[in-house]
Amino acid sequence: MEFSSLLEIVGDEPVFETGLLLAGQVDPADVRRQLSRWVQTGRVHQLRRGLYTLAPPFQKVKPHPFLVGNHLVRGSYVSLQSALAYHGLIPETVSVTTSVTILRPAHWSTPLGAFRFRHIKNKLLFGYQLADVGGNQQAFVATAEKAVLDLVHLQPRGDTPEYLRQLRLQNLEQLDLARLQSQAARTSSPKLCRAADHVVELAKAEAEEYKIL
Repeated sequence: MEFSSLLEIVGDEPVFETGLLLAGQVDPADVRRQLSRWVQTGRVHQLRRGLYTLAPPFQKVKPHPFLVGNHLVRGSYVSLQSALAYHGLIPETVSVTTSVTILRPAHWSTPLGAFRFRHIKNKLLFGYQLADVGGNQQAFVATAEKAVLDLVHLQPRGDTPEYLRQLRLQNLEQLDLARLQSQAARTSSPKLCRAADHVVELAKAEAEEYKIL
């Protein structure tokens, strides 16, 4: 396969998998050899085995980190601090894209950044949606409410008022408090139910503060 042929096939794709190049009358071994050469020469970035992206200046579409995270571990969704920052609920920028998965925890360092995957149980795999993340790209991202609950679930003593205050949660008027408590109840976790109640209290306190101001 020539590099010009690769550009014709994947030029508009933020990321691509080897399987996309194996359709039709091609030699799979030759395709894999060529990909290896293009990675070595810097024309293509390898994100993990079988997953690639074109390198600048050949890259037409800059892959969004959330989209990359979804592709690195299939069935995962972006959550925790990354989703909280995306929804504007915490003031900090986040350098590592964090996601949750029912698979084993993992950490990937790629030319496009660092990606961390935390394990959750099957029954907690809900509360996410396909979100527009810019550049005509979409990714599965936790709702603001579920991002809070996922973080609490994975953080020891994450349900305490002290920890929740340390998060410096902001813009709490954006939270659907009924959904937050409903999602917490769905898990049957006393810890998450306590945390949801504390967040409701924080949201009410924030609303009162703005009312006074």
